[in-house]
Amino acid sequence: MPVLPIPSVNVLVSKIANTIKALRSRASSDASERSPSKGSSAKDSKLLINHLNNSLSSDIHHSKARYQKHAFHYVLKGLGYLPTPLLERLNNSLHGPNTKQYPHADAHLRLIIALNNKLKRPLRIDKLTTLRHKFAADAVAMQAPNVWQQLDNDLKLPIKDNAEINAKNNAKTSTQRKAETGATVRWQDEIIANADGDDMTVRCYQQHGQSVDETNRDETVMLFFHGGGFCIGDLDTHHEFCHAVCRQTGWSVVSVDYRLAPEYAAPTALRDCLAAYAWLAEHCHTLGALPSRIVLSGDSAGGCLAILVAQQVTAPDATQWLNLGLDEEDMINKLQDLPRPLAQLPLYPVTDIDANYPSWALYGKGLLLDYNDVEVFDTAYMQHSTLPGSHPLTSPMHGNNTRMCPSYIVAAELDILRDEALIYADQLQDSRIATKTYTVLGAPHGFIHLMSIHKGIGHETAGIIDKFASFVRQLLTVKSD
Repeated sequence: MPVLPIPSVNVLVSKIANTIKALRSRASSDASERSPSKGSSAKDSKLLINHLNNSLSSDIHHSKARYQKHAFHYVLKGLGYLPTPLLERLNNSLHGPNTKQYPHADAHLRLIIALNNKLKRPLRIDKLTTLRHKFAADAVAMQAPNVWQQLDNDLKLPIKDNAEINAKNNAKTSTQRKAETGATVRWQDEIIANADGDDMTVRCYQQHGQSVDETNRDETVMLFFHGGGFCIGDLDTHHEFCHAVCRQTGWSVVSVDYRLAPEYAAPTALRDCLAAYAWLAEHCHTLGALPSRIVLSGDSAGGCLAILVAQQVTAPDATQWLNLGLDEEDMINKLQDLPRPLAQLPLYPVTDIDANYPSWALYGKGLLLDYNDVEVFDTAYMQHSTLPGSHPLTSPMHGNNTRMCPSYIVAAELDILRDEALIYADQLQDSRIATKTYTVLGAPHGFIHLMSIHKGIGHETAGIIDKFASFVRQLLTVKSD
């Protein structure tokens, strides 16, 4: 699930501004009351105030319309430029978490968590439809504006000196190399059929560079399923991450707008995701990829769906589809005809809807995703379903992993779902599946939504993409040998 909804952008900005204004007044008052012997402290307070004024404005030299659309991005990123002492003051004023509670989270990240806690309202099932639209707007407001800019097809990209690029190439990350070569990402929405033959939208991302050699040399495509508790989220809410994957790796990316609960209960979302996988297997050549080089990914609920798709494609079982009003024989025949996924990248995934783990007690309160949120999302997803939470079509922990594709599983340290992600990874390893795990220390659930707001999270997210790309390329090397 992504960062949970809070009041409107205007409310957030207003509350941050009021808090900062109060701190300015307090700091000014403290400075004026200092004795001469403490003049250096008074000077420090004034410097903090000036730094605050300058830093918040330094990242907002843009048009009014652009600022309004991406207000979360500019405000929350701007706070990260403040000195740590001032960030800690803001945290204290909001009764936010301290370093003892979350030692791996810096002051900026703890302030983001504190703001969320201050403004968050209890989640309710009857408000999910309204919440869905609001979350879509708020998630886009946190994304960097540049990921929404498409270059005209006829626009010539800047050409860098090859000797200069080669000289520095070894010292740079793939992200930096893509920026230097002038590679850009373009995307287009396509209408395909969902599991019941109705319209479903997918967004297809492709990288464009100066030459064919610079685009999708791995002939790989990622099929991505967004998070949101199976109830909220869409193509726009996870656009920034999909854009980043395409830009860093050169792979094509296809993001799926599957049907959501409570209107559509389990396993409708899974069926739609399987329909998207079947479509991609047939059409991946149009994206410069091979059917044998489909990789799966998703965050939270989307991570759950990615794993379930992999389980169903690698080990289809007709008994799991009984009593759902479907032609299970036809379903299995279709699954058996699909190519196996090459690998998967579940990000802080839901793996067991029906059980609690130790991280529930550790991180069930005071973070971006809490116990009540999980209960509401799970209830909305399962209440009209004929399946139990422990069914293999709803919880990956209860599925067949004996033939699972190689997996790179990412967990967030400050996450109620942390332990179930790591225990699922252990389950894969017990089944002798090639598995790697990575835990992002100090990160909350939904951290990919902070990738352009928080510098540390941005580096971690870019690193995860690079590491997964290396993981996949090693698999391709082994296959070619």
